[in-house]
Amino acid sequence: MRFLVLSDVHRRDKVVKWANELIDDLDLDGTIVLGDITHFGPPEWAAEFLGGLKGKTYAVPGNCDPPGTLAHIEHKAISLHLKKVNIGKYVLGGMGGSNPTIFDTPNEMSEEEIMDRLRPVMERDMILVLHCPAFGVLDLPFSGKHVGSVSILKLVEEFKPMIVLSGHIHEDRGIVERDGIIFMNPGPAKEGYSGLLELGEVPKVELLEQHSD
Repeated sequence: MRFLVLSDVHRRDKVVKWANELIDDLDLDGTIVLGDITHFGPPEWAAEFLGGLKGKTYAVPGNCDPPGTLAHIEHKAISLHLKKVNIGKYVLGGMGGSNPTIFDTPNEMSEEEIMDRLRPVMERDMILVLHCPAFGVLDLPFSGKHVGSVSILKLVEEFKPMIVLSGHIHEDRGIVERDGIIFMNPGPAKEGYSGLLELGEVPKVELLEQHSD
């Protein structure tokens, strides 16, 4: 199965159109959305967006998605927030939100909360679906200071998922491999960026070309 990977939509209506074009053109099975679907609301826009995507959709909320957004995600998509599901032989699970930021956004957690909430979801060789990156991996904003979660890093090092998907940091799009674990930040969908997750015999990720209007 092959999935479009989107993050950081930030309430851009245009994303649905080009995302569906990619789903059709690449014959994809659906979409995995890594949060920041809305831009500080309204929560119901998340349902509108997710309901407009073709195929099966999986999602977590982001730090800019306000209280109430998760219920709308669950109405139109399969939530992976503090949950996991089986897709063929693979397990997907994860968590939305982020560690504290300088912007005091509505869906932030302490590192202790992240550790306590995410640990029960973790298992070896899973596909980890997050909004917030692990500390030191695809987490560099323009300031040049790492802002990822140290708790996520510790859990990744302990459980060793196959693939870690995250967004949150618009400036640090990319794919890196560390200790046999593949990390991908597909970049902000609001700027036309996306990625691809292929769950074949060996799971793979790739970055897709930027979509321009």
